Amino acid sequence: MRDRQPAICLRVSDYSETSQVVAFLTRTAGVVRLLAKGTKRAKSKSGGAIDLLSEGDLVFTLGRSGSLGTLVEFTETVSHTPLRRQAVRLNAGLYLIELAGEMLAQDDPHPEVFDLLHNALARLAQEGAPISAVVAYFQWRLLRHVGLLGGLDECVGCGKALTSPGRQGAWFSSSMGGMLCRACATGPVGRVRVDGKTMAALAALAAAESGKKAALPDDQAERVNGLLSYHITYQLGKPLKLAKHVIARKKM
Repeated sequence: MRDRQPAICLRVSDYSETSQVVAFLTRTAGVVRLLAKGTKRAKSKSGGAIDLLSEGDLVFTLGRSGSLGTLVEFTETVSHTPLRRQAVRLNAGLYLIELAGEMLAQDDPHPEVFDLLHNALARLAQEGAPISAVVAYFQWRLLRHVGLLGGLDECVGCGKALTSPGRQGAWFSSSMGGMLCRACATGPVGRVRVDGKTMAALAALAAAESGKKAALPDDQAERVNGLLSYHITYQLGKPLKLAKHVIARKKM
């Protein structure tokens, strides 16, 4: 049965001299992997080979039991040409689609993540857009959506509120599932130090998520990106390939 969906290209690999295997994030069908026959031909229905980040109208049929589906037609509506003109913006966009592709299971619908990714890529393509802040907000919202980021305002060890992290000290532990106070951040548990600027960035992201206006300066955004990237690496069991080009290695 054919389906038609708005879609964003997450992954591409060659299948033959003329065909590709393409993973798309669709709005209501989730991530789908399709055999795109003949797309590398200039006269294909897609107008040529499909590129990463391409957005458009996708017509496809799904395969059985996780096997490849079939791309029937893809009409690109957003090429993100402005985003592709600057390496720093392009790398950020590629990082976002890599993260979405790793975090989401195949054929599992996530309309909110599709909208989040679509909006983030559009924002990155805008001249003057704060790249680190866009990446931080995307990481934050995606982790929230898939249920991998709980409350960050109290210690997961003892339940103590972290009211003054800048003075008292706080840590984040992926293995423990959240923040730790000074007293609980002992022993062999894996953890990273979280300073006041990073805590302020987390508060700004929480405010933005609730619809409030909140500033996220580059320094704070870079720090919280480092923290969220650490957590993502733990959850996936591996670092993302594009992380080294996007996430600044700063003290958190």
